[in-house]
Amino acid sequence: MTELVRFLVQGVVRHPEAVVITAQEGDASVVIELQVDPSDVARVNGPEGDTLRAIRQVLSASAGQRKAILELVQPGSDVADALADGPEADTDER
Repeated sequence: MTELVRFLVQGVVRHPEAVVITAQEGDASVVIELQVDPSDVARVNGPEGDTLRAIRQVLSASAGQRKAILELVQPGSDVADALADGPEADTDER
């Protein structure tokens, strides 16, 4: 699922090399944290959140029985810092 998110997001952003995706998978759900270059945050959100909502819908449709949660995390936030420190996270970085 991380590759699907990467494919969709890299088509929207101006700095695809800055896309960082972290996935935490459970039995019934997967939480995907997405970080992009600060200048690309508005592009990923889209007008009134439409772009991010569309990406979430595609992800949800591809998840099958599992619940897929996509969170846009801004660099420098507490969540982003916790993800960087957490050894339990599966980081898919390119």
